[in-house]
Amino acid sequence: MTAEELLALASELARRREPFALATVVRCERPTSAKPGARALIRQDGTVSGWIGGSCAEPLTVQEALEALRDGQPRLIALVGEGGAGPGRREGVREHAMACHSGGTLEIYIEPVLPRPQLVLVGSGPVGETLATLGRAVSFDVVVVAREEELARVAIAPEAAVVVATHGRFDEDALEQALQSEARYVSLVASPRRAAAVVEALQARGVPAERLRRLKAPAGLDLGAVTPEEIAVSIVAEIVRVRRAAAADTPVETAAGSPGAAPDAHDPICGMTVAVAGARHTSEVAGRPFYFCCAGCKQKFDRDPARYAVGAPA
Repeated sequence: MTAEELLALASELARRREPFALATVVRCERPTSAKPGARALIRQDGTVSGWIGGSCAEPLTVQEALEALRDGQPRLIALVGEGGAGPGRREGVREHAMACHSGGTLEIYIEPVLPRPQLVLVGSGPVGETLATLGRAVSFDVVVVAREEELARVAIAPEAAVVVATHGRFDEDALEQALQSEARYVSLVASPRRAAAVVEALQARGVPAERLRRLKAPAGLDLGAVTPEEIAVSIVAEIVRVRRAAAADTPVETAAGSPGAAPDAHDPICGMTVAVAGARHTSEVAGRPFYFCCAGCKQKFDRDPARYAVGAPA
C-alpha cells in the first residue's frame, strides 16, 4: 500500500468516525527489513494496512496500537531482536524483545486517532448557542439540530452527548428519539417543574424505565447557575464529568470482542507474543486455539501438536 493510499484510508476512516492508530518506523538498527518512514494503519479489530516489518514486528506493534486505542495515548516502542541494541532505560520508550529469529532494533511511534466526542444540540436559543461555542472550545464535534425532522437524520454515536433545548416546542419527541439511541448522556434544558412534566409524558408514551433513567433533567451540575451562559457552563461540566467517569469505570473491550478476553497469546514454538486480533496463523487442538507468529512455527506445531500443546500457557 502506497503512502497516498494509506492516507486516503485514514481520511475515510476519520470521516466515518472509526478509530485507528498510525504506526511509523522512526529508527532502526540492522538487520531489519523495515526502514525509517515505513508506516501501517491498525484498526480496532487488529486489521493492519501497510507495513512496518514482518511477523516479528507486526504482532507487538498491533498489541501496542490496540492499547493506544483503549487509553488514547501515543507511545514510542522499541522492538529489540536477538543481538540488537536496545535504547536502554530511556523515559517514554516501551521496550519489547522480539522473540523470534530476527536481529536488529526497530523504534516505532504509534499514534491513536480517535473521533472527537459528539455533542448533539437540539433546539435553539441563548443556552444552545453558548453550548455550541463551549463545545467546540473543548474539542467536541458539535451538531446543531434546529428542527424535529432533522434529528432522525443524525447518526448519534454511543459516546455522544445529546442536549435538548427546544423550550417546549418538541421536547418529548426529541427526547424519545435520543433515548432510543445509545448516547452516553441525554439531558433536557428546563425548569424542574417542566422537566417533571416531560418525564411523565415520556412515561405515558411507553418509554421504558431503563431508558428514562438515563435522562438528566434538568440538565447540568447544580452550580447555582442563573444566566444562559452559566447554565451552558454547568451542562458542559456535567458532560465532561460523565465522559471521564465512563472512561475510568467501563470494562475494557478487548480485541477478542468481550470483556476479560486475552488480547494476545504466546507462540508455543518460539514463545513470541502474538496479537489474537487479526492473527494469520492459527491451529486448534481439542477445541483450544493456538496462535503463531509465522507460517513456519505453525507448520512445526502441526507436525507434532501433542508435543507442543502440553504445557503451553493457556
